[in-house]
Amino acid sequence: MSNEKVNNTENKGLGISLDKKTVIAIISALVIIMAFVGVLTQVLPRGEYQVIEKDGYEQIVNGTYKELNDYKMPVWKIFLAPVLCFTSSYAGTGILIIVMVILIGGAFLILDKCGVMKFMMATLIKKFSKRKYSLMAVIIFCGMALSSVAGVLEESVTLVPIAVAVSLALGWDSLVGLGLSLVSIAWGFTAATFNPFNVATVQKLAGLEVFSGLSLRFVVFLGVYLILFAFLFLYAKKIEKNPKKSLVYESDKALREKYKIEDIDLILNNTDTKKGAKAFLICMAIDILAIIIDFALDLGGGLSLPAMAILFTVGGVLAGYFTGLKGKSLFKSFLQGAKTIAPVIPVVIFVIAISYILAEAKIMHTILFNVYNLLQGLSPYVAIVLLFVLIAFLEFFIGSGTAKAFLIMPLIAPLSDLVGITRQSIVTTFCLADGFTNLLYPTSGIMIIAIGLVGVSYGKWLKWSWKLFVGEFIFSVLMMLLMVGINYN
Repeated sequence: MSNEKVNNTENKGLGISLDKKTVIAIISALVIIMAFVGVLTQVLPRGEYQVIEKDGYEQIVNGTYKELNDYKMPVWKIFLAPVLCFTSSYAGTGILIIVMVILIGGAFLILDKCGVMKFMMATLIKKFSKRKYSLMAVIIFCGMALSSVAGVLEESVTLVPIAVAVSLALGWDSLVGLGLSLVSIAWGFTAATFNPFNVATVQKLAGLEVFSGLSLRFVVFLGVYLILFAFLFLYAKKIEKNPKKSLVYESDKALREKYKIEDIDLILNNTDTKKGAKAFLICMAIDILAIIIDFALDLGGGLSLPAMAILFTVGGVLAGYFTGLKGKSLFKSFLQGAKTIAPVIPVVIFVIAISYILAEAKIMHTILFNVYNLLQGLSPYVAIVLLFVLIAFLEFFIGSGTAKAFLIMPLIAPLSDLVGITRQSIVTTFCLADGFTNLLYPTSGIMIIAIGLVGVSYGKWLKWSWKLFVGEFIFSVLMMLLMVGINYN
């Protein structure tokens, strides 16, 4: 048997495996969305507000909207958007995400192949097998705290495969693993406390003291935490009693077999694997330090994102090296891992293409102008809920919380004064709506990549998470009504 065949046999079933049907279904959905957005560009009039630069950022000037009748986006640009998007300002972000995902794929296969993944799982099982719901509570809290304080989100992709593997080892399923990693981190944006994007930026634009109004945001954090923990706790208990009730029971079979641990002590006593795991965990500790520095210096992810990609890769390579995976074998393993995750690249491209079409067509200001006129003169209780809906709606087209803030806050802040809503209430409403929809739409690149990593279709994702979204929506409405009632300031 040739070396190449041996290598393929060794690598079979290792690393991150993307289900082809899931990827095709997600890309098909994005193509339909791109077509829908393309139709909007032909139906809605182009328009824009005057934009000025203030404190180094572009802001909309209220009362300056005008329709633009001199140009309509050509249909051929819509069809070529997946190519043309790389000539836009979105190209840098897209390329960074693609590179990060490929590096993660390569490093993860090495971690899997050299046994470090099983070592980390065996460690957790031995320590928390009788206290696994305490572990669940701690992981959810830490995940939410990361994003609530430091604004971590994209970095959660690296944690998804590890959290899923741990979840399976503890007797749960891959959906619980997604809840422990992706959901807990994304919902920290909903419960933002010191988040530099959803709190600091929005408060600056609203003319408020940065990080003021903390008391109620701590209440929001506690409420969101309890909802998420209760949801995952009840679901995990249900599938423990009857594993076949899991929506991903069939697709998880291969993963359960892959991460099956029969002799924990044998794995934990392997000196080389212990060295590899230690090297990887040191790299992850350095990455946490990079996140802290990023937050402290207000770098907006400029340090934490590349640090996550680089340190995860370095950690994986070092883990392989210390466990005896060296030279060509190490390099081939990395390439094999990158290859298995490559199908996610078209997904990222189509998400960027949709953003490109919206920016090129200039219809977002038109949508904003019409909603602004609709809200004037309404009761503050009705208006604040409609503002929540508006922000949640815009998330479908604009995933970045900062971008949404600069787009709508210059209009919403003065409008809130007219309808009797405090600006502090608007800031918290923005956080609730932005975080609530981070994982709802198929235009969320991070969500689509994360569920694709574990072979969960978008349909199954919604079937599993809809109760969570309903609970969060009800909680958000209650908090908004409370804010209006107490004149939160």
